[in-house]
Amino acid sequence: MVTPGAVRFEHHREALGIGVSTPRVSWKTVAPAGWVQSAYEIETATDGGTVTSGRIDSDESVLVPWAAEPLVSRQAATVRVRVWGGDDVSEWSEPSAVEAGLLDPVDWIAVPVTGDWPEEDSDDRRPPIVRRGFRTEGVIAAARLYVSAHGLYEVEINGERVGTDAFSPGWTVYRERLRYYSYDVTGLLADGENAIGAWLGDGWYRGRLGWRGGFRNLFGDDLSLIAQLEIRYADGRVDTVATDGDWKAALGPIVSSGLYDGETYDARDEVDGWSSPRFDDAGWTPVATGIRDPATLVAPEGPPVRCTQEVAPVSVLTTPSGAAVLDLGQNLVGRLRIRVRGAAGDTVTIRTAEVMQDGEIYTRPLRDAKSTDVYTLAGRDVEEWEPRFTIHGFRFAEISGWPGDISEAVANGDIVARVYHSDLERTGWFDSSNALVNRLHENVLWSMRGNFVDIPTDCPQRDERVGWTGDIQVFAPTASFLYDVSGMLSSWLKDVAVEQLPDGTVPWYVPVIPAKHMWTPIRPGAVWGDVAVLTPWVLYERFGDAGILAAQYDSAKAWVDLIDRLAGPDHLWNEGFQLGDWLDPAAPPQDPADATTDKYLVATAYFAWSTQHLAKTAAVLGRVDDAARYSALAAEIRVAFADEYLLADGRMTSDAQTAYSLAITFDLIPDPGQLDRAGSRLAELVAEAENRIATGFAGTPLVSDALTRAGAIDSAYDLLLEPECPSWLYPVTQGATTIWERWDSQRPDGTVNPGTMTSFNHYALGAVADWLHRVVAGIAPAAPGYRSIAFAPRPGGGFTRASAQHETPYGRASIEWHIVEDELVVEVVVPTGADATVELPGQTPIPVGSGSHRFTSKRKEALTP
Repeated sequence: MVTPGAVRFEHHREALGIGVSTPRVSWKTVAPAGWVQSAYEIETATDGGTVTSGRIDSDESVLVPWAAEPLVSRQAATVRVRVWGGDDVSEWSEPSAVEAGLLDPVDWIAVPVTGDWPEEDSDDRRPPIVRRGFRTEGVIAAARLYVSAHGLYEVEINGERVGTDAFSPGWTVYRERLRYYSYDVTGLLADGENAIGAWLGDGWYRGRLGWRGGFRNLFGDDLSLIAQLEIRYADGRVDTVATDGDWKAALGPIVSSGLYDGETYDARDEVDGWSSPRFDDAGWTPVATGIRDPATLVAPEGPPVRCTQEVAPVSVLTTPSGAAVLDLGQNLVGRLRIRVRGAAGDTVTIRTAEVMQDGEIYTRPLRDAKSTDVYTLAGRDVEEWEPRFTIHGFRFAEISGWPGDISEAVANGDIVARVYHSDLERTGWFDSSNALVNRLHENVLWSMRGNFVDIPTDCPQRDERVGWTGDIQVFAPTASFLYDVSGMLSSWLKDVAVEQLPDGTVPWYVPVIPAKHMWTPIRPGAVWGDVAVLTPWVLYERFGDAGILAAQYDSAKAWVDLIDRLAGPDHLWNEGFQLGDWLDPAAPPQDPADATTDKYLVATAYFAWSTQHLAKTAAVLGRVDDAARYSALAAEIRVAFADEYLLADGRMTSDAQTAYSLAITFDLIPDPGQLDRAGSRLAELVAEAENRIATGFAGTPLVSDALTRAGAIDSAYDLLLEPECPSWLYPVTQGATTIWERWDSQRPDGTVNPGTMTSFNHYALGAVADWLHRVVAGIAPAAPGYRSIAFAPRPGGGFTRASAQHETPYGRASIEWHIVEDELVVEVVVPTGADATVELPGQTPIPVGSGSHRFTSKRKEALTP
């Protein structure tokens, strides 16, 4: 039986308030093995009637064009699809709903509103709460709330929280792109009197950002709500309650709130019922109104941040100083929720840290981030509290001032950690016979979760937490396997393009701290700036969306053109500031750019690689002239690279693992004999280092693939499985539950690396997980969006089994292999709409269609290293 699944729109799981008028649609089909779609039909129902596309002869089912008139603002539609295989047609899918947000700036009448009172210290002012009462009259058919803010918001209607998102509207380039969210609030409204109110918090907009003390008020000094509630009655009337001068404001119980420093909350200052219709706000202050260009308000492309998990403490520790410390057993990103009983004025203080040293929580790696939450009790029978507008990266929480037995509170579930990150759909899984490698993979997953908080950040705990472009550039393939990051990263890449300088320079991190507050000048840098070219390509490769390539093409082209100008006629990018192979383990703790590999070798290699990918991008988009031009330029750069950095004996001017890894993986060695010698030398260097890591940000994502391509798969496994520092498994043997920033963030004696950049939650060095997926398990895209899949496991390292699953745009693909005596058994599943090749070690690839397939091989030499 052939069954098409529910339609999805663009890259959304939730299509309320979508920001495009003609959203592309996708569906996954369940069908017998070998079934191939030959045609489809889309039915679209709106308030204007129902239309169908008619039968469209096509095997496409991912991001196919909208098949009806463009939606207008607020317009809803239901869409369903049916498919043909030959002459046989399926039943219609279940209908899926989509609704446009506010697509035109003229749709907005709301203005920013905030508290209007003088403050002696505007940097530390107490955040306001704002409210307004209103009446409804008649039968309500539907109600929608469109919300944004300068700062962060949480909205309540009639005392009930609206939505489950956190840290909205997130962090974008606020001057040009301020996100708004749409909510269905029909069920929250009552007949007659109603009220709407909102909490406000500093967030990224005006809270402290940056190290060395940081800066405040970076994007504005107001905390303002922008909200538009539209109520549609059954008789066709529409009432709009928008933020304007009729709203009122007061100080709430949040004394202060910051992403770095934590939240201080005095429950004695709570205003009971302030968002209910019966509340008397006569003593409240009229709001001040502000200005916001509605043309800058944009709908989200990915999911919001939400709480996705709760983690209970695994133990209560008593430190040498007598402090009570909760161990969560997992380094995570979020905050504690507490239930507490005590007297009015009792104060509970929560200090968090990732690690302990000498038996106490160790906060030096946090630098200037206080990471402290403070709750003062009101004296009620039971009080429950969780901070609203802060987040911490931590495993350990020191609790002081707890009124009662804290061990009993933990046993009763009164203290729990709540995990927050962008609520992305999980799409990738990996498992193997090696428990340490499985834990490594789990650590990669947790580090991704902790650093995908609205934007892809470098670390979640210290006074930084910005969107470093190099980190996500090297990690994007891993991220795209583990989660559906297509919408989130496509939105962030738009901010990359906005922040890009007119000459093509891509900032080191996005969004950028405004120029007058810069930590470091914006200047071109390889690996980091290449995000403009390489990350859109990864998203195209993994999700099949050429629209992302089109949206980012001008940005990508501007980057390559800039480097072409900087390199000049010799095509060598060998001048200017570079971070190079950042965090090479041989570099001094306070000079992580002092790597073994020549930084200009790294820069020129990336110049070639990005130029080649720009040519491929142009070809996909039908830009024939650009494709030819940049392909020719890439060839010239490769020649220049070989002439400058390759020696006649097959070695390189930088006789270092990263140099060989770049040259091999980026196809920069033209002569096959030289390539063989380079591969052999790379394997020698790994052996000479006793299989310890000798690469930083540039080399680490590539070294395993370089060894694999060089025919040194045994060396790749040796590198993976080395337990001594520096190595991927060293942190695992030390009890790490996330990926560290440095290979030796914690020394074997238990002390923390003395460098001021010592995070215990950085995903970049976890980019090796992509190699685990593609090579150890053996699943990779062979065509955009996994339309064709390459199953090519390469057993080794003593592994007796491995498996991976990935939810592709077409459905679940999987591979599982195991070794029994001298036989390799491989089982694969190909989703409907895709095909695959299965290549066992030493054998010719075998093409297969959709369905389940099983293969065996008795070649002993292919099974063990």
